[in-house]
Amino acid sequence: MLATFGMVTPTVMIIVLVIALIIFGPGKLPELGKALGRGISEFKSATNGEEEEKKEVESKEV
Repeated sequence: MLATFGMVTPTVMIIVLVIALIIFGPGKLPELGKALGRGISEFKSATNGEEEEKKEVESKEV
């Protein structure tokens, strides 16, 4: 059997979505998706903000 670690196949995605639908119900899934998206965007902006702060500090030192 060929093991593909780290790759998400369509079958795996369907199984995960069905399990999430059973656990959380159809009403909560959009809310969870919005919260997850908001969290990812805040994380990206926070990491970009730290990089920008480092660049500002380096430019002030020169």
